[in-house]
Amino acid sequence: MGIKQTTNMEVKKNNRNRVFRYICKQGTVSNPDISYNMKMSLPTVTQITKELIEKGVIEESGELHSTGGRRAKALTAAVNIKQAVGVDITKNHVSFVLTNLAGKILKYVRIFLPYTHEEGYYQRVNEEMEKFLDESDADRNKILGVGISFPGIVDLDKKMITYSHILGVRMVAFDSVSCFFDYPCIFLNDANAGAYAEGIYSEEKKRFFYLSLSNTVGGAVFDSDRLVQGDHFRTGEVGHMTVVLDGKKCYCGKRGCLDAYCSALNLSDSADGKLEKFFDLLEKKDQEAKRLWDVYTDFLAVALNNIHMILDCNIILGGYVGSYAEPYMPDIWRKVLERNTFADDGQFVNSCKYGIGSAALGAALQVIENFVKEI
Repeated sequence: MGIKQTTNMEVKKNNRNRVFRYICKQGTVSNPDISYNMKMSLPTVTQITKELIEKGVIEESGELHSTGGRRAKALTAAVNIKQAVGVDITKNHVSFVLTNLAGKILKYVRIFLPYTHEEGYYQRVNEEMEKFLDESDADRNKILGVGISFPGIVDLDKKMITYSHILGVRMVAFDSVSCFFDYPCIFLNDANAGAYAEGIYSEEKKRFFYLSLSNTVGGAVFDSDRLVQGDHFRTGEVGHMTVVLDGKKCYCGKRGCLDAYCSALNLSDSADGKLEKFFDLLEKKDQEAKRLWDVYTDFLAVALNNIHMILDCNIILGGYVGSYAEPYMPDIWRKVLERNTFADDGQFVNSCKYGIGSAALGAALQVIENFVKEI
């Protein structure tokens, strides 16, 4: 009997979560709307919304227009009663994002702040975050917590960043970072955070692979509203998948890794280290930029097909390069199709919805979701 009761409680909680997310997404709805679109009985929906009103996370906001019969009560989510902060730490920059319960971006900034594994660096990040919150007119009492994205292996069991080549650190305990912030902190790998931003509020609840193409190459699998972590929290680390036997040397010491061919550095190094400048040149049809992009997308197409053959799911191009990829998708689709045995076209690959700020956003959304799951 005890096991059955626990199961029923979890079902009720999951249904409350689903209804709350639906109301957040739709804006203004009624109980009959929810019942019809979510395929739940009207009495069940009515009970759930009553509980959500009592918890203060949704509210009645008048009545909806009716073409006949009794007008239904309008329900809206109280999306601004709580907020979350996302922080994305990279080698040279830190991004901050503030979101409400609906995942709406209230403010975003990205600042130049080179990483050093020192107390002074984390103190500075906290100071910049507090400045960011001041500029956002944020009510500190509403802040649920801070999600922090790191480029590296983030081990949730050991509660540490076990390895980050780009930052030059190993075995960094979460507590050694969170102690500099006045709010509860959670930690995510940057590719996982980017995937979370793309997937958690997506219309399509399908599995997808998020390929992060930044100064290092990483990836993440998002499936059924959750990240697939793997036994050692390394799922999606395709940057070290071999694409050329005995090829170019990778930073990891091996040869032929995808990272050696498809990191953003392969493009930005030709444009004074500025990826934006490279894509400006590419748009202007600069011959050297076109040559580099052609070589880059050749290797990218190999990787995309390898990933697709293994996972058989859509792929989103994210990270720095993914933020610029949309105008060039037809060319990428063509190259992918040339190598794919089964697909009718290459359109299982798409550019990301959120750009460079996706990791910060995803980190904030994880904080929001942790709150929503407990409603």
